[in-house]
Amino acid sequence: MVPLTDNNPTQTTPYVVYLLILVNVLVFLYQLSLPVAELEQFFFRHAVVPKDLTVAFNSGDTSLLLPELMTLFTSQFLHGGILHIAGNMLFLAIFGNNIEDKMGHFRFLLFYLICGALAALSHWFFSMDSTIPSLGASGAIAGVLGAYILRFPKAKITTLVPLGFFFFTVRIPAIFFLGFWFFQQAFFSVASLNVPTNVNAEGGVAYWAHAGGFVFGMLLAPLFGLFSRDRYAS
Repeated sequence: MVPLTDNNPTQTTPYVVYLLILVNVLVFLYQLSLPVAELEQFFFRHAVVPKDLTVAFNSGDTSLLLPELMTLFTSQFLHGGILHIAGNMLFLAIFGNNIEDKMGHFRFLLFYLICGALAALSHWFFSMDSTIPSLGASGAIAGVLGAYILRFPKAKITTLVPLGFFFFTVRIPAIFFLGFWFFQQAFFSVASLNVPTNVNAEGGVAYWAHAGGFVFGMLLAPLFGLFSRDRYAS
Protein backbone atom coordinates (compact mmCIF):
# COMPACT_ATOMS: atom_id res chain seq x y z
CA MET A 1 0.00 0.00 0.00
CA VAL A 2 1.30 3.43 -0.96
CA PRO A 3 0.19 6.55 0.94
CA LEU A 4 -0.78 9.43 -1.34
CA THR A 5 -1.97 12.13 1.06
CA ASP A 6 -3.72 12.73 4.36
CA ASN A 7 -6.65 14.91 5.36
CA ASN A 8 -4.62 16.68 8.03
CA PRO A 9 -4.02 20.37 7.18
CA THR A 10 -1.21 22.35 8.79
CA GLN A 11 -0.97 25.97 9.89
CA THR A 12 2.71 26.50 9.12
CA THR A 13 5.01 25.90 6.18
CA PRO A 14 7.12 22.76 6.81
CA TYR A 15 10.47 24.36 5.99
CA VAL A 16 12.48 21.63 7.73
CA VAL A 17 10.69 18.86 5.82
CA TYR A 18 11.42 20.69 2.56
CA LEU A 19 15.06 21.17 3.60
CA LEU A 20 15.48 17.50 4.52
CA ILE A 21 14.00 16.40 1.19
CA LEU A 22 16.29 18.81 -0.69
CA VAL A 23 19.43 17.62 1.12
CA ASN A 24 18.53 13.97 0.59
CA VAL A 25 17.95 14.53 -3.12
CA LEU A 26 21.18 16.50 -3.55
CA VAL A 27 23.21 13.82 -1.77
CA PHE A 28 21.57 11.15 -3.91
CA LEU A 29 22.43 13.06 -7.09
CA TYR A 30 26.02 13.28 -5.85
CA GLN A 31 26.00 9.52 -5.29
CA LEU A 32 24.88 9.01 -8.89
CA SER A 33 27.89 11.00 -10.09
CA LEU A 34 30.38 8.67 -8.39
CA PRO A 35 32.02 5.68 -10.08
CA VAL A 36 31.10 2.36 -8.49
CA ALA A 37 34.38 1.99 -6.58
CA GLU A 38 34.19 5.52 -5.17
CA LEU A 39 30.52 5.07 -4.28
CA GLU A 40 31.37 1.95 -2.29
CA GLN A 41 34.07 3.85 -0.40
CA PHE A 42 31.62 6.71 0.17
CA PHE A 43 29.10 4.31 1.73
CA PHE A 44 31.69 2.66 3.98
CA ARG A 45 32.88 6.08 5.13
CA HIS A 46 29.52 7.74 5.82
CA ALA A 47 27.05 4.88 6.41
CA VAL A 48 26.79 2.88 9.63
CA VAL A 49 28.91 -0.26 9.44
CA PRO A 50 27.88 -2.19 12.59
CA LYS A 51 31.17 -4.03 13.02
CA ASP A 52 33.19 -0.80 12.74
CA LEU A 53 30.94 0.79 15.35
CA THR A 54 31.39 -2.21 17.63
CA VAL A 55 35.18 -2.02 17.30
CA ALA A 56 35.07 1.71 18.05
CA PHE A 57 32.93 1.20 21.16
CA ASN A 58 35.24 -1.55 22.43
CA SER A 59 38.42 0.41 21.76
CA GLY A 60 37.59 3.37 23.98
CA ASP A 61 39.63 5.48 21.56
CA THR A 62 37.88 8.82 21.08
CA SER A 63 39.64 9.49 17.78
CA LEU A 64 38.16 6.22 16.47
CA LEU A 65 34.77 6.52 18.15
CA LEU A 66 33.78 10.04 17.10
CA PRO A 67 33.90 9.42 13.32
CA GLU A 68 31.83 6.26 13.78
CA LEU A 69 29.27 8.08 15.92
CA MET A 70 28.96 10.71 13.19
CA THR A 71 27.80 8.00 10.78
CA LEU A 72 24.65 7.67 12.92
CA PHE A 73 23.68 11.02 11.40
CA THR A 74 25.39 11.08 7.99
CA SER A 75 23.89 7.69 7.10
CA GLN A 76 20.41 9.26 7.31
CA PHE A 77 21.07 11.17 4.08
CA LEU A 78 22.31 8.24 1.98
CA HIS A 79 20.13 5.97 -0.14
CA GLY A 80 20.68 2.78 -2.08
CA GLY A 81 18.50 3.49 -5.11
CA ILE A 82 15.72 5.56 -6.65
CA LEU A 83 12.90 3.53 -5.09
CA HIS A 84 14.61 3.75 -1.68
CA ILE A 85 14.79 7.54 -1.69
CA ALA A 86 11.44 8.02 -3.44
CA GLY A 87 9.58 5.94 -0.85
CA ASN A 88 11.30 7.63 2.07
CA MET A 89 10.71 11.15 0.79
CA LEU A 90 7.05 10.36 0.06
CA PHE A 91 6.47 9.24 3.65
CA LEU A 92 8.41 12.24 4.98
CA ALA A 93 6.37 14.68 2.89
CA ILE A 94 3.00 13.20 3.90
CA PHE A 95 3.58 12.67 7.61
CA GLY A 96 6.43 15.01 8.50
CA ASN A 97 4.64 18.31 7.90
CA ASN A 98 2.06 17.70 10.63
CA ILE A 99 4.69 16.76 13.20
CA GLU A 100 6.80 19.80 12.33
CA ASP A 101 3.65 21.91 12.61
CA LYS A 102 3.08 20.74 16.20
CA MET A 103 6.69 20.67 17.41
CA GLY A 104 8.03 23.73 15.67
CA HIS A 105 10.87 23.79 13.16
CA PHE A 106 13.93 23.49 15.40
CA ARG A 107 12.51 20.88 17.78
CA PHE A 108 11.29 18.82 14.83
CA LEU A 109 14.76 18.80 13.27
CA LEU A 110 16.31 17.63 16.55
CA PHE A 111 13.61 15.01 16.97
CA TYR A 112 14.14 13.72 13.43
CA LEU A 113 17.93 13.42 13.75
CA ILE A 114 17.80 11.84 17.20
CA CYS A 115 15.23 9.27 16.09
CA GLY A 116 17.42 8.43 13.11
CA ALA A 117 20.48 7.94 15.31
CA LEU A 118 18.58 5.77 17.81
CA ALA A 119 17.09 3.74 14.96
CA ALA A 120 20.60 3.10 13.61
CA LEU A 121 21.71 1.99 17.07
CA SER A 122 18.75 -0.38 17.22
CA HIS A 123 19.95 -1.98 14.01
CA TRP A 124 23.52 -2.10 15.33
CA PHE A 125 22.43 -3.77 18.59
CA PHE A 126 21.05 -6.77 16.71
CA SER A 127 23.80 -7.00 14.07
CA MET A 128 27.01 -5.95 15.81
CA ASP A 129 29.25 -8.09 13.61
CA SER A 130 27.78 -7.11 10.25
CA THR A 131 30.19 -5.54 7.78
CA ILE A 132 27.43 -4.31 5.46
CA PRO A 133 26.75 -0.54 5.49
CA SER A 134 23.35 0.51 6.83
CA LEU A 135 21.97 3.69 5.31
CA GLY A 136 18.81 5.64 4.58
CA ALA A 137 16.34 8.03 6.17
CA SER A 138 13.92 5.21 7.04
CA GLY A 139 14.80 5.09 10.75
CA ALA A 140 14.32 8.83 11.24
CA ILE A 141 11.07 8.76 9.26
CA ALA A 142 9.89 5.80 11.33
CA GLY A 143 10.25 8.09 14.34
CA VAL A 144 8.02 10.61 12.59
CA LEU A 145 5.46 7.86 11.95
CA GLY A 146 5.54 6.91 15.62
CA ALA A 147 4.80 10.52 16.55
CA TYR A 148 2.04 10.74 13.94
CA ILE A 149 0.14 7.67 15.13
CA LEU A 150 0.33 9.03 18.67
CA ARG A 151 -0.92 12.54 17.80
CA PHE A 152 -3.24 11.89 14.84
CA PRO A 153 -4.60 8.32 15.12
CA LYS A 154 -7.90 9.24 13.44
CA ALA A 155 -6.43 11.14 10.48
CA LYS A 156 -7.44 9.56 7.17
CA ILE A 157 -4.67 8.41 4.83
CA THR A 158 -5.58 8.21 1.14
CA THR A 159 -3.84 5.01 0.08
CA LEU A 160 -3.13 3.44 -3.30
CA VAL A 161 -3.84 -0.28 -3.19
CA PRO A 162 -2.78 -2.65 -6.03
CA LEU A 163 -5.09 -5.52 -6.95
CA GLY A 164 -3.44 -7.50 -9.72
CA PHE A 165 -3.19 -5.15 -12.69
CA PHE A 166 -5.70 -2.73 -11.21
CA PHE A 167 -5.22 0.03 -8.66
CA PHE A 168 -7.74 1.74 -6.44
CA THR A 169 -7.62 4.20 -3.56
CA VAL A 170 -9.07 3.90 -0.08
CA ARG A 171 -9.02 6.18 2.97
CA ILE A 172 -7.58 4.39 5.99
CA PRO A 173 -7.33 5.79 9.54
CA ALA A 174 -3.72 6.44 10.48
CA ILE A 175 -3.92 4.10 13.44
CA PHE A 176 -4.61 1.19 11.08
CA PHE A 177 -2.29 2.22 8.24
CA LEU A 178 0.70 2.99 10.47
CA GLY A 179 -0.18 0.26 12.94
CA PHE A 180 -0.05 -2.32 10.15
CA TRP A 181 3.23 -0.82 8.92
CA PHE A 182 4.76 -1.15 12.38
CA PHE A 183 3.44 -4.69 12.78
CA GLN A 184 5.21 -5.65 9.55
CA GLN A 185 8.51 -4.15 10.69
CA ALA A 186 8.27 -5.74 14.15
CA PHE A 187 7.38 -9.14 12.68
CA PHE A 188 10.30 -9.16 10.24
CA SER A 189 12.61 -7.79 12.94
CA VAL A 190 11.88 -10.75 15.19
CA ALA A 191 12.02 -13.18 12.25
CA SER A 192 15.45 -11.84 11.27
CA LEU A 193 16.89 -12.93 14.61
CA ASN A 194 17.09 -16.48 13.26
CA VAL A 195 18.76 -15.39 10.03
CA PRO A 196 22.54 -14.93 9.64
CA THR A 197 23.39 -11.24 9.82
CA ASN A 198 24.94 -11.05 6.38
CA VAL A 199 21.96 -12.74 4.71
CA ASN A 200 19.47 -10.43 6.44
CA ALA A 201 21.45 -7.29 5.66
CA GLU A 202 21.78 -8.22 2.01
CA GLY A 203 18.01 -8.29 1.87
CA GLY A 204 18.25 -4.50 1.83
CA VAL A 205 15.96 -3.70 4.77
CA ALA A 206 17.12 -2.90 8.30
CA TYR A 207 13.89 -3.91 10.02
CA TRP A 208 15.21 -3.26 13.52
CA ALA A 209 15.98 0.33 12.52
CA HIS A 210 12.37 0.78 11.38
CA ALA A 211 10.82 -0.82 14.44
CA GLY A 212 13.25 0.91 16.78
CA GLY A 213 12.77 4.31 15.18
CA PHE A 214 8.98 3.98 15.43
CA VAL A 215 9.10 3.08 19.15
CA PHE A 216 11.61 5.81 19.98
CA GLY A 217 9.48 8.28 18.05
CA MET A 218 6.46 7.46 20.20
CA LEU A 219 8.51 7.73 23.38
CA LEU A 220 10.32 10.96 22.54
CA ALA A 221 7.63 12.92 20.69
CA PRO A 222 5.82 14.17 23.83
CA LEU A 223 9.16 15.49 25.15
CA PHE A 224 9.54 17.56 21.96
CA GLY A 225 6.19 19.31 22.33
CA LEU A 226 3.91 17.03 20.33
CA PHE A 227 1.07 17.61 22.80
CA SER A 228 1.88 21.16 23.82
CA ARG A 229 -0.97 23.63 23.74
CA ASP A 230 -1.68 24.69 20.19
CA ARG A 231 0.60 27.65 19.45
CA TYR A 232 -2.07 29.18 17.24
CA ALA A 233 -4.99 28.98 19.66
CA SER A 234 -6.26 32.35 20.83
